[in-house]
Amino acid sequence: MHPEPNTHGDLIDAYLHLTKEVLPALARDPHRDWPVREDHCFQRIVLDTLCGGVWYAHLERPAYKHLTHDQAQRAVDLCHAIAQGRADLRELNQQSLIWRGKGPRAAESR
Repeated sequence: MHPEPNTHGDLIDAYLHLTKEVLPALARDPHRDWPVREDHCFQRIVLDTLCGGVWYAHLERPAYKHLTHDQAQRAVDLCHAIAQGRADLRELNQQSLIWRGKGPRAAESR
């Protein structure tokens, strides 16, 4: 198991590892009925959730370079909650799509 990240750089590295590798790998498990599989989708969902809306209305691009320490910690915590089933990925994705004007039906087709 990886040590707990504690510096800002460690948190960013953990966020990127979780969204680019861990969550997409978990999404490939046929027993998980996750609505997304791609790394950029996990990043969209996590960042939108952190920002309470479309992330690029709140953060400069690339987002990971502009996260505060608190935001990076919350992003890592949310990724862990998703991986452990403590956060409802389907609900988080649906809310992200609603913020983007795509609505609940769009969430079901992804």
